[in-house]
Amino acid sequence: MLNLTGKNALVTGIANNRSIAWGIAQQLHAAGANIGVTYLPDEKGRFESKVGELVEPLNPSLFVPCNVQNEAQVQATFDTVKEKWGKLDILIHCLAFASKDALVGDFSNVSREAFTQALDISAYSLVSLSHAAKPLMTEGGSILTLTYVGGVKVIPNYNTMGIAKAALEMNVRYLAAEMGVHNIRVNGISAGPIRTLASSAVGGILDMIHHVENVAPLRRTVTQKEVGNTAAFLCSDLASGITGQIVYVDAGYEIMGM
Repeated sequence: MLNLTGKNALVTGIANNRSIAWGIAQQLHAAGANIGVTYLPDEKGRFESKVGELVEPLNPSLFVPCNVQNEAQVQATFDTVKEKWGKLDILIHCLAFASKDALVGDFSNVSREAFTQALDISAYSLVSLSHAAKPLMTEGGSILTLTYVGGVKVIPNYNTMGIAKAALEMNVRYLAAEMGVHNIRVNGISAGPIRTLASSAVGGILDMIHHVENVAPLRRTVTQKEVGNTAAFLCSDLASGITGQIVYVDAGYEIMGM
C-alpha cells in the first residue's frame, strides 16, 4: 500500500488549481505526507495570496517564498526546512518558464537573454534545489521533476523550452548518479499535455491536446490526478529501485510514430 506518512514533502511550482504541481501535492497529501509549499514572491503578494488560499485544505506546515533565480532565497528556503522539519524526504520540482519570443518563430532567432533565462529557470533550478536539499535528506529521499516529450522530439511553438527540457532530463540522470550513494532517488515524469497556466503560453495547446486524444493508444490525454498518482508512487518506498528515469504519463502517446 502506498503510504507516505511521516514523510516531509516540499512542493514547488503551484500557480493555480490547474497546475500539475497542485495535482501532485494533493496526492502526496492523500498518501499521508506532511506538505510544504513554495510560491514565487512578487511585489503585490498576488501569488502568496492565491497559492496560500488554494493549498489551505492541505494544511501545509511550511509556506515559504522562493525565487529560484535568487540563490540567497533558495538557501533561505532550505534553512527554513531544516529549522522546522529537521529533514526532507521529498522534493517536487515543477518549475519552467520561457518568454514568448523564446517559443515562437524561428528557433535560431532566440536571443541570448531569452535562451539563458529559460535554461536557468527550467533546468538549472533543479540542480540548485537538489544541491540545497541533499544535506537534509539524511534518511534518503526522492527528487522528482516534470518534463515533456518536447525535450526529445520537435514540438511546434516549443522551441527553447524543448532545449530546456532536454537539459532537465540530463540533469535527472547526472543527479541520480551522484546522489544514489546517499539513497536519494531522482526521477522525472513526462506528462501528456494538460491545459495549465504554463502550457497556455504554448501556441496551439488545444490543438496539441486534441491531437493526443486522437493518436494516443488510450485515445485521450491525462489528468492532474493521474500524474499526481505516479508522482506519489515514485516518491514512495514502492519505487525504491527506480532512479534516473523519465516515466511517461501520456496515455501512451510517446510510443506512436504517426
